[in-house]
Amino acid sequence: MKYLRDIFVFGSNRQGIHGKGAALEARKNHGARYGQAEGLQGGSYAIVTKELRREEPPVMLKEIKSGVLRFLAFAARHPEMRFWVKAIGCGLAGFDPDDVAPMFKGHPGNVILPDGFKMVLEEEG
Repeated sequence: MKYLRDIFVFGSNRQGIHGKGAALEARKNHGARYGQAEGLQGGSYAIVTKELRREEPPVMLKEIKSGVLRFLAFAARHPEMRFWVKAIGCGLAGFDPDDVAPMFKGHPGNVILPDGFKMVLEEEG
């Protein structure tokens, strides 16, 4: 299939401050909008994985999973797009691929996972 658009999928913070890591790359190179924490923005798609404010509760895996499910539903509705997922939550947010990768089990064919996530899913069988 020929895809009309490639989308960079990255982990964001709840504030949408795309200042480091893959989020900064998304803002500089893929149209991510400063202040938008989740969803399609330019040639990128954000999934919340981190909280910056110390007085607020941290992002937990349950919240990431909800965001991943919304993303997967979006990807399924947009077969004309190809989604290149970074190892969301596994950099600055500090989660382990063993915890995040299973959230993508059964993903549509237009979602391309990072090698680390693929390895986890293959090990699970």
